[in-house]
Amino acid sequence: MWMKTVFWGLLLFMLVATTMAVEYGARSHNSGPWSWCDPATGYKVSALTGCRAMVKLQCVGSQVPETVLRDCCQQLADINNEWCRCGDLSSMLRSVYQKLGVREGKEVLPGCRKEVMKLTAASVPEVCKVPIPNPSGDGAGVCYWAAYPDV
Repeated sequence: MWMKTVFWGLLLFMLVATTMAVEYGARSHNSGPWSWCDPATGYKVSALTGCRAMVKLQCVGSQVPETVLRDCCQQLADINNEWCRCGDLSSMLRSVYQKLGVREGKEVLPGCRKEVMKLTAASVPEVCKVPIPNPSGDGAGVCYWAAYPDV
């Protein structure tokens, strides 16, 4: 009896998965709403200049002027596809590292270590109260990549 239940459960799972793949236009292993954010598909990554300034100021412990905070939050909110917001923040962060020649474990700016800047940037959606997808469902508005060492 349990074999029939497992069989029907797997069949139902395959039907749902196939339907979702068709809906999202799955053509590769990297398909889904986040794949719309790929520059190779014509997506233009936002520079997030306001967020760049805000993250730098927060990381060194400086007060963030209201205008800088407002600019950052508006730039993040202007990214229409919420799936792209964390990716754009990650791109912004990598460009800061590259411009400053930062390597792992080093200070990005005097008094600001790379790990602190990464966590600061990852929390921008929460600070700005701008929604991002959260597959874990725990309600946190922090970009998932904050937990990974390569960002």
